[in-house]
Amino acid sequence: MSKHTQETSSDLGSLAEDARALIAATADVAGDKVSEARKRLAAALESAKDKAVRGAKAVDEAVHEHPYQAIAIGVGVGAIIGYLLARRCGGNRG
Repeated sequence: MSKHTQETSSDLGSLAEDARALIAATADVAGDKVSEARKRLAAALESAKDKAVRGAKAVDEAVHEHPYQAIAIGVGVGAIIGYLLARRCGGNRG
């Protein structure tokens, strides 16, 4: 997983945790607007979770249907990243 993907995943996880904390913190706050906002936020979190699960299942299914292509893509991406990193690190030596 790339550094950018890991950072994005971490940020989304933090956002979800913050949203859940906000829902919990406003549980005793009265008011129609707060209640409606809490419901929308909870629905958005559930929707995002469902989309993530569906996406993971789709990727899993695709890899099972085309294992050799998945391996080839992984090797190809790894080779390109390795080449770029080697080139970048090699330029700093001298």
